Amino acid sequence: MTNRPIETDFQPVPPAFHHASRVMTPAMMTFDLLPWLIVAAAVVALLLYGPIGQLADYHNFADRRNWLGIPNAADVLSNIPFLLIGLYGLHTLWGHRATREHDPSRSGYTLFFAAIALTAFGSSWYHLAPDNARLVWDRLPIALACAGLLSAVWSESLHSRGWFTVALACFAVISVAWWRYTDLHGVDDLRPYLLLQCLPLVLIPLLQWQQGKPHAERWAFAAAIGLFALAKLFELADHTTFDELDFVSGHTLKHLLAAAASAVIAWDLARRLKAAAP
Repeated sequence: MTNRPIETDFQPVPPAFHHASRVMTPAMMTFDLLPWLIVAAAVVALLLYGPIGQLADYHNFADRRNWLGIPNAADVLSNIPFLLIGLYGLHTLWGHRATREHDPSRSGYTLFFAAIALTAFGSSWYHLAPDNARLVWDRLPIALACAGLLSAVWSESLHSRGWFTVALACFAVISVAWWRYTDLHGVDDLRPYLLLQCLPLVLIPLLQWQQGKPHAERWAFAAAIGLFALAKLFELADHTTFDELDFVSGHTLKHLLAAAASAVIAWDLARRLKAAAP
């Protein structure tokens, strides 16, 4: 008696067929549109809230010590890690041949790491003699970095193309230009700039969860977001931190923590590119 496999009419259905043939229910459509709904809700909320001005004592930093003839030396020199991490990220990104998975996000990551490198120059220039005119060159690369990172993760998740990076980069420039324009006209409105800073904190975890990204990737971005949030807390506690620690201010720590957040993203990208290499 010969053992033969039991024949059935069942044939596995390719995953692509499942995706193409699934019936979109209202709940599924809402789930897919959730990132766009969050963006729309945030825009409407900010429009209803009205202009958000800069803190009156924004330029009054705690650590004003000079070193080697450099004014505000700690806040100036703590920008050096941004340059190193930005260059490392660009070298990592362009030192690997793009895979099909990572090709859509390449433009976003390029913008992100280029902006991180430029932050070293813009922030240093501002902290040498803080005022609103110089603050433009501090905020512009930060806005571009937020736009680049959001574009990269959005492209990895939803497979958008380079135009999305260009659109977000244009919005980043407009957000800073709008603040400066309103500042010169006595209104001082930071809403577009703040929107661009906050959206990645919400949308990146959401997009990665929706697309079922690997846990290692999601934990890396969670660590980066946590470091960035901690950096913002130290920024607000600039004087308190300096009074308590005496040797370092909250704003200097903000620079170092934000650079560490960028380093985590660069490390995770290098890990993923290495794993995907032929």
